[in-house]
Amino acid sequence: MFKKILISNRGEIAVRIIKACQELGIRTVAVYSEADRKSLHVQLADEAVLIGPAPAIESYLNMENIIRAAHQSSAEAIHPGYGFLAENPEFARLCEREKIVFIGPNSRALELVGDKVRSRQTMEKAGIPIIPGMKRIPKEISEFDEEAQKIGYPLMIKASAGGGGKGMRIVWEEAELRSSVEAGMREAKSAFGDESVYLEKYIEEPRHVEFQVLADNYGNIVHLFERECSIQRRHQKIVEETPSLALNPELRHKMGETAKKVIQISGYNNAGTVEFLLDKDKKFYFLEVNARLQVEHPVTELVTGIDIVHQQIRIAAGEKLRFSQEDITQKGHSLECRIYAEDPAKKFLPSSGKIIFLKEPRGPGVRHDCGVYSGWEVPIYYDPILAKLIVWAETREMACQRMINALNDYVILGIKTTIDFLKDVISHPQFRAGKTTTAFIERYFSEWEGRKSDENLTLALLAAAFTSLETQTSRDRFMSAKKESFSPWKSLGSWRIGGK
Repeated sequence: MFKKILISNRGEIAVRIIKACQELGIRTVAVYSEADRKSLHVQLADEAVLIGPAPAIESYLNMENIIRAAHQSSAEAIHPGYGFLAENPEFARLCEREKIVFIGPNSRALELVGDKVRSRQTMEKAGIPIIPGMKRIPKEISEFDEEAQKIGYPLMIKASAGGGGKGMRIVWEEAELRSSVEAGMREAKSAFGDESVYLEKYIEEPRHVEFQVLADNYGNIVHLFERECSIQRRHQKIVEETPSLALNPELRHKMGETAKKVIQISGYNNAGTVEFLLDKDKKFYFLEVNARLQVEHPVTELVTGIDIVHQQIRIAAGEKLRFSQEDITQKGHSLECRIYAEDPAKKFLPSSGKIIFLKEPRGPGVRHDCGVYSGWEVPIYYDPILAKLIVWAETREMACQRMINALNDYVILGIKTTIDFLKDVISHPQFRAGKTTTAFIERYFSEWEGRKSDENLTLALLAAAFTSLETQTSRDRFMSAKKESFSPWKSLGSWRIGGK
């Protein structure tokens, strides 16, 4: 097992990985940009190394600086988390050359599945159902026009080198194509350091269902069942759950075995996710492989009892999987809500600024994967995800109610967040009935304006927050002043040693 791991990421996922390493007795190294000096992951790690200025291209996407930080700190392995360099085969190769273990798939598999176009070609040859679309990356913008005519509108523009909704655009007619391709290329370049995009047929109102897969270095492959990720805005997931109400046992088995076949064909190792679109007729199509830890991995952990980050580290350290497919079962139902620093009433405009007060939800069956704290300044440079709220219950209806209760208990003051929006999504009758598709938000929440602000309530909450902080500060000062004179014997009151 490793003695020290560097986490080449930030925010809640860096915190999640640090905690997993602590549980395994592994020391951690955080890397940070100048904008993240006071971030929670920097405070929690055993060591921290500055890797560059605030822009991601100069810090979290700077391969040389990250490798230098790994050597400087004597880290044996690098965990990339998700986003940034997590699916970059060049970075994986660089780690291999530098004798640093990349906690993820090998560079050959990563190059194949990370290149969405090559991956589609490979799957089609193996008989895996795929969505009609391009099978190569055009060199000229004009080539997109020709391919679009062959595929037919509406179309989806997708980044070849990454996921998470970055670079995605729906194109409904020819007049929109060129500007949409150029915008998608700019966004892909900014997010992944690679501007390559491609076209595929846009399937209207499908369900987005993915299968979590683990593969060790000895040919053993298992899936950890599915996640339903249909609740999306701007092609980015905001609510995930498992199991999916759309699958029956037969379809679940068929899709799970297909996912394992995709991983086997790719020569893939470590954790990954095989994504499918499921149409109204229950036909599924291979979408892509997300060759990394997914944002939504906690829901799978809660229903299977398997810690996916632990498994990633164990596999990277050369261990075999300790369980077979027959050993894995689903129990209960789990939901996840992504908490973003965004204003849903203003088209999800990012909201930066200081978090004045944070109150975390707690209780049975409630998990909070968080990367922020009261007093922290949310920067403008990165993905605005702050935390993930995850619940588990015996049934889906109980899980929905538990999520609403947890969201009601969740307080973040100082910036705009998606908390109120998520309450309304989970409370919606169509969501409660399990009738979710990727068009759900657009259909039912396109005109969402938020709840009317209660100015008095907001002022009361702010006053309570400041009072709480001041009380804590006063208590700390008092305890500091009393520290030298404090005696546990004095705290017992009057006493004496027994005897005559």
